Amino acid sequence: MQAFLSSSIPATSYSRSSFLPQPPQAPAKLAILPLSGPRAAAVARRTEAGRPAGRCVAASASSSPAATAAATAEVPAAMKAWAYDAYGDASVLKLDEAAAVPAVGEGQVLVKVAAAALNPVDAKRRAGKFQATDSPLPTVPGYDVAGVVVKVGGGVKGLKEGDEVYGMISEKPLEGPKQSGSLAEYTAVEEKLLALKPKGLDFAQAAGLPLAILTANEGLERAGLAAGKSVLVLGGAGGVGSLAIQLAKQVYGASKVGATASTKKIELLKSLGADVAIDYTKENFEELPDMYDVVFDAVGQGDKAVKVVKEGGSVVVLTGAVTPPGFRFVVSSNGSTLEKLNPYLESGKVKPLIDPTGPFPFSQVVEAFSYLETGRATGKVVIFPVP
Repeated sequence: MQAFLSSSIPATSYSRSSFLPQPPQAPAKLAILPLSGPRAAAVARRTEAGRPAGRCVAASASSSPAATAAATAEVPAAMKAWAYDAYGDASVLKLDEAAAVPAVGEGQVLVKVAAAALNPVDAKRRAGKFQATDSPLPTVPGYDVAGVVVKVGGGVKGLKEGDEVYGMISEKPLEGPKQSGSLAEYTAVEEKLLALKPKGLDFAQAAGLPLAILTANEGLERAGLAAGKSVLVLGGAGGVGSLAIQLAKQVYGASKVGATASTKKIELLKSLGADVAIDYTKENFEELPDMYDVVFDAVGQGDKAVKVVKEGGSVVVLTGAVTPPGFRFVVSSNGSTLEKLNPYLESGKVKPLIDPTGPFPFSQVVEAFSYLETGRATGKVVIFPVP
């Protein structure tokens, strides 16, 4: 289960006729400029027959000076934001075109959102699976963000206006997550949860990283993966799994990395660094002779995962039932961890993986959620550009 850090938000009275508190009417004074080149052209792409299963996105041009300049212009009173005022399927999401721009608290910065990404936990939260610890409705969903700092609150020391940043905006996403998330033109975030966007990555690439890379890294760390040890990643073509393969190889120095995926994604696993690529449609990994020091289960097969772990080894379970010696953890958002991983991203040793169906434009957030919930995404489902 992918979990996040939470930041408390003051209780606010809402009208059911609108999703978010309505600010004084004022014309929007700011619009971020879309990136140019292949990434901008990709926003309208949809699934096509014969399309490759996925791709490791190579380092590309970063945001343009014009985009950064536009983002640091005067902040308007109102913004566009996707929100829901009742739990349910993707149809509960509605676009509020006059939502209030979040206030900036102590230790926070206001980010002009350039790109955001969806995660399974976003869908589960919207469906009402975490109501006991959720923030009040109406809610603007979204944890992953990449954008530009446009306002700095008191006590902020490391970031300034104009900085390009990325991060997971709620410290503990399942325990009081932010009421105003990243699927909006602006979001307020604690400085400690953000890092400077890796050089060479554009906003769309950066937005697909935070929750997934933090989950992959913390899971491998807690499992005790170290140089010379072996790891099997179940669900290696997914958002978390694709990064777990790369981190295991490039950051933790694993001696052998195995991974599972469907037939059309086997070559992708190899390109990510998997030494053993297992087609789960043809082979049952638990029946193969290989045993591993660590099994990283991103798909909910904990009962089978424990059959291939060595004595004294560890099984990380992100979803589904936990069978000993398996364990589950709640990931925490931490900008300092992203900063430590930035060199691997900037060097290209670790690459973001964006589903080839997208990026989805901001106007198609409902469609993006529906696609995410098919379970067929390769890598991350990204929303870009955000107006």
